[in-house]
Amino acid sequence: MQAGIAGKVIAITGAGSGIGRATALLLAGCGAKVVLGARRVDRLAALTDQITASGGEATYSQTDVSRREDVAALVQLAQARYGRLDVLINNAGIGPISLLDELRVADWEAMIDINLKGTLYGIAAALPLFRQQESGQFVNVLSTAGLKIVPLQAVYAGTKNAVRAISEGLRQEAGPKLRVTIISPGFVQTDFAESMTNPEVKAQIEAARDQMAISPEAIARAIAFAIEQPADVEIGELVIRPTAQG
Repeated sequence: MQAGIAGKVIAITGAGSGIGRATALLLAGCGAKVVLGARRVDRLAALTDQITASGGEATYSQTDVSRREDVAALVQLAQARYGRLDVLINNAGIGPISLLDELRVADWEAMIDINLKGTLYGIAAALPLFRQQESGQFVNVLSTAGLKIVPLQAVYAGTKNAVRAISEGLRQEAGPKLRVTIISPGFVQTDFAESMTNPEVKAQIEAARDQMAISPEAIARAIAFAIEQPADVEIGELVIRPTAQG
């Protein structure tokens, strides 16, 4: 794994916890230069310190992906610090799921702003640089919720499937020198449920998570697998779920 990752400059949104944090640690351990973005600066600073103390290279920028200028600044930081960007991992996401009848419109808008528009802002920031370099890879983190539509998750699944469609369109437009990968995790042991505003739903999701969830490191390994491939090999999609998940 290390040979295909060492030296690459990789930006990660949602890097402060969960999948993003695990991915940053794994990739930095493989020799990548990681550029970390998240809303909580204290977590970014602690993660950067941990990576550098272990001999890795990392830098960070406070990044709210619902703000286009924040995402642009993250990509600009990578270019300014390291002279290029090889991979952008659009990982930041929230899931305040609920029945549509509850009309939690603010939650719907937040999911659209972060899950969907945040990914588009990442594409807008990195695609011109990738074209200029004539190389680059997008890794867009989706969810198995987009593969199996169930009650409570209509809007959340909608945002993930919108990113799926955009990713496929991007892949077809990308040409022979850019790569596009989508990653669909199932239940993962993270603080994902913290964004849920319905207490009953939050409790249900946390119970299911605690019963069957896999570690965020499992998703990090899948992301690393997609990145480490030779430049002419594209891993289009990986689905990683617990064996116990239906």
